[in-house]
Amino acid sequence: MFAQRLDKIAPFRVMEVLARAGELEAAGHEVVHLEVGEPDFSTAAPIVEAGRVALADGKTKYTAATGIIPLREKIAAHYAELGVEVCPERIIITSGASGGLTLLSALLLNPGDEILITDPGYPCNEVFAQLVGGVPRPMIVTANNGFQPKVTDIRDAWTARTKGVLLASPANPTGTMLHSSDLQEIAGYVANQDGFFVLDEIYQGLVRGEVYRTGLSISQELFILNSFSKYFGMTGWRLGWIVVPEQAIEYVTRLAQNLFICPSTPAQYAALSAFDLDSMQIHEERAREFDARCERLYEGLLALGFQIPVRPNGAFYLYVDVSHTGLTSTEFCQRLLDEYFVAVTPGEDFGANENDRYVRFAYTTSMASIDLALDRLAQALQAW
Repeated sequence: MFAQRLDKIAPFRVMEVLARAGELEAAGHEVVHLEVGEPDFSTAAPIVEAGRVALADGKTKYTAATGIIPLREKIAAHYAELGVEVCPERIIITSGASGGLTLLSALLLNPGDEILITDPGYPCNEVFAQLVGGVPRPMIVTANNGFQPKVTDIRDAWTARTKGVLLASPANPTGTMLHSSDLQEIAGYVANQDGFFVLDEIYQGLVRGEVYRTGLSISQELFILNSFSKYFGMTGWRLGWIVVPEQAIEYVTRLAQNLFICPSTPAQYAALSAFDLDSMQIHEERAREFDARCERLYEGLLALGFQIPVRPNGAFYLYVDVSHTGLTSTEFCQRLLDEYFVAVTPGEDFGANENDRYVRFAYTTSMASIDLALDRLAQALQAW
């Protein structure tokens, strides 16, 4: 009765963890949420106000499928501040990053075409490829290389059926970034294969240290995926964007017209304020708070004996080795939640590579909650 592709789609485990946490909260328990990759901050007040004004002004009709021109121009100006020139026509506003991945999969993959993805990696990436008949081909990435591929990994995984690669920098679940030299080498190899390179930058802005701010500074031929959800704190508004090479504009526009009609109109008008000075000051303050949370959780977990093989330089995750507990990652997460009311995500959500030893901690909650989680972890380790 139902499509065979559903047999290949695994549950999104983090949502199951969230549902179980909700059951425990309904029963009266105080759960510390370190599982979901959603900032705990509400959308910045200037953005909310802009959305309210847009609704009051009747901004509720369809827009162009590619988004309103002022927002595309705002994003282009944002790239200019990062030192990269991008014409607004190349920027396509989407219904969240998921809408962008849907468009890019439909644009770039024929049935049977392979796309290289990382293991571990964002679990839904393979689903978008499968929806259009594509074949996701996982590449194992390890702590030795910062959980990011080298050009040799791309070359070894590339087959006659491979058409392109999807990488993330910063990445989920590891928070690590591709080195600029590796990004340049991979982009060059993929171009020589006449392939496509999709770079997920939805955590752009949530980066630390001396790193590049966008892959477009290295290659203008990349297909860039971005979102208003993470740095801009607009998760529920469901708004994102992609940047495509000029030759792809006509085709991705056709797809957007047919698949989505247009992105949310009120969300687009609200997002116009996301780049204003008062909003950007709020975003930057929150990014600094995430840095402080990272430090607290990182040092706290190390003090408890956990191994964190790679210190992240972006996003808001720690990918933590829990093997010293004698539990698999799934057992660890289940017991930690059911017995100590701390919710974290097991490694099985992110691929098959050593998924029984790694757990993702998301520091998307307050310092007080992080301290409470560390106290409960200490109790758990002592009891186990």
